[in-house]
Amino acid sequence: MAKEKTIFVCSQCGFEAVKWLGKCPNCDSFNTMQEQEQKQNTYQKAKSSFSAAKAKKLNEIELQAYERFSSGSRELDRVLGGGIVAGSIVLCGGDPGIGKSTLLLQVCDFVGKDKKVLYVSAEESAQQIKMRADRLKCNTENISVLAETDIGEICGILELEKPDIAIVDSVQTVYAPELSSAPGTVSQVRECASRLMRLAKEQGITVFTVGHVTKEGTLAGPKVLEHIVDTVMYFEGEKNSTFRVLRANKNRFGSTNEIGVFEMSEIGMEDVDNPSEIFMSQRLAPVAGTATMCSIEGTRPVLVEIQALTGSSGFNNPRRVGSGVDYNRMVTLLAVLEKRFGYALYNQDVYVSIAGGLRIDEPALDLPMLAAIASSYNNKPIPLDTVLLGEVGLTGELRAISGCKQRIDECIKAGFKRIILPKGNKRSLSETGKIEILFASNVFEALSLCEKEQ
Repeated sequence: MAKEKTIFVCSQCGFEAVKWLGKCPNCDSFNTMQEQEQKQNTYQKAKSSFSAAKAKKLNEIELQAYERFSSGSRELDRVLGGGIVAGSIVLCGGDPGIGKSTLLLQVCDFVGKDKKVLYVSAEESAQQIKMRADRLKCNTENISVLAETDIGEICGILELEKPDIAIVDSVQTVYAPELSSAPGTVSQVRECASRLMRLAKEQGITVFTVGHVTKEGTLAGPKVLEHIVDTVMYFEGEKNSTFRVLRANKNRFGSTNEIGVFEMSEIGMEDVDNPSEIFMSQRLAPVAGTATMCSIEGTRPVLVEIQALTGSSGFNNPRRVGSGVDYNRMVTLLAVLEKRFGYALYNQDVYVSIAGGLRIDEPALDLPMLAAIASSYNNKPIPLDTVLLGEVGLTGELRAISGCKQRIDECIKAGFKRIILPKGNKRSLSETGKIEILFASNVFEALSLCEKEQ
């Protein structure tokens, strides 16, 4: 009998090798190469399917409009690009207990009013799903539940029942029995996700899959899982906070910049209509080390507060800690503040955080971040009614930013009186009597304007 051949597959990125490697050459991860049986008939099966496929001219392909329907949540519809697309496959990831299953069960309750819904639970029993549905006050007559882990059985039931929407919770716990590897491994996740994808496209079934997140904050399993699905959504939020942020990292039917904000309550996940309120602290007096900015998340302006703390360090290498901001960008801006404007930060511990657990990566964060650090270092608070915006270059100059009109309108709505912008945005803005707009060409001028306003 011929010896079965094995290959080694990276559990993080799916890279394959003929021998074991301590470090994956593709993603540089250590001790992630797992031995798996090599399927000899994979190529023959694929080759036989090629003969049935025929290429078409691009101009001969007929476009069909994607049918969208509401999920019952305005915030979720925003993240999905305007609603659920029929026949799509969506991956929802997040930390344990953050609200993935709760939100999807609420979607089933709303969609089930006029569509057929099937909830496939591979982790919990049908009784546990029933208990959660009763707690959320869902109409259980609209939801069918299947407790199964065999992907073959799941696909068979989906083809038989033909629901409009199906929830698979979770993709790491379902398995294909013909594969010898354990559930959650690279080959199992790839095979199960591929079968669900093919079924969704062929039968027109919308499939939501739940994915676990590792302690490093990445989706458990190989990256190939994200390549297969149409949309990838991640839940963000602090464990001790009731607010959750849903962000789309990939979306074939909409923008990846949109966010949805939810509040976890006794009756489930509730939409937050005005996110600016939860990301702004209720301070009654100015405090050193805080600055306010208006971020653009997709098409939505959101006011957020940047908090910074500096203090003398007792170590040779002072600490640099950033929460909700890009660490490398923060360190670069600290170097600009020290080199160009004379701030002695080489012996100072610096902590920067975005209030409310939101993460911001846009360039307009640069100026308010530096202003908050300088405010904490000088122990001089920035006025409460002032908003700062601007990208900072390595020479300390301020560069123009986009979306100023939306940001200004949001600041006016929230009652702010002043906004400091780069001079590069002066040409594109018209005067308004509702808010005072100040312009600065570099960080020093912006900080000087903050001191004059006090």
